[in-house]
Amino acid sequence: MRFLILFTFLVASVSCTPQTTGEPIKTQTLTVLAAASLTEPFMELGRQFEAQNTDTKIEFSFAGSQQLAQQLSQGAPADVFASASQKYLDAVVLANRVTKASPQIFAKNRLVVIYPKDNFAGLQDLTDLAKPGLQLVFAAQDVPAGRYSLDFLDKASKDPAFTATYKQAVLQNVVSYEENVKAVYTKVALGEADAGIVYLSDITLQGAGQVGSLDIPDHLNTIAIYPIATITDSQHPDLAKAFIDLVLSPSGQQVLQRYHFLPVSE
Repeated sequence: MRFLILFTFLVASVSCTPQTTGEPIKTQTLTVLAAASLTEPFMELGRQFEAQNTDTKIEFSFAGSQQLAQQLSQGAPADVFASASQKYLDAVVLANRVTKASPQIFAKNRLVVIYPKDNFAGLQDLTDLAKPGLQLVFAAQDVPAGRYSLDFLDKASKDPAFTATYKQAVLQNVVSYEENVKAVYTKVALGEADAGIVYLSDITLQGAGQVGSLDIPDHLNTIAIYPIATITDSQHPDLAKAFIDLVLSPSGQQVLQRYHFLPVSE
């Protein structure tokens, strides 16, 4: 009987003893502002970075480069800025949020015309974008992809394969200008427009069956340059540098190329 009472007491003592887990791990948050076209590869790289730095959580903000540059110029807190245009990185330098020597080119991109997979408009080549009644969606002019789209139309209008009024005819077909290139892709993929111009990288592995595409040849295309930099008043400069190092590393470059970004060497 004594043994049973003693055993019961010991079991109760073990089960009621509070577990010592030590000090809780303090989590640091690294804030990365990145062009909308970088969403998929940066999310993957973010998961890799968090796995390598278990005390760190990455908080991404994806939007048009012009929106992010404006936010940074107005003092928005951040640690890293990755732009789809040197122009908007330069704007952040002028606002003293990035030092002039800090930016590094980490990727390139190119434009492509997309249309819904059913292709109800019957698009076969680039000249078809000028067909009356077509419904097109472009990125807004202050979005890098929107500016590059207009550059394509300017070049095409001077090319003998097109007409001098090609740009005007195409712009008459534009039914909306979107605040970032991902919105253009989404509208076309959902069949809300007959075509749009996006980056090649926007045709993701998961979404490849949603759209068809028309190539824009090199002499009409614009190769987008993607710079990345640490914000001067970053609360985590070492972590910011480590994330940029991952993006620039061979493994980071492989991730970007898997999402159809062009290597820096091209």
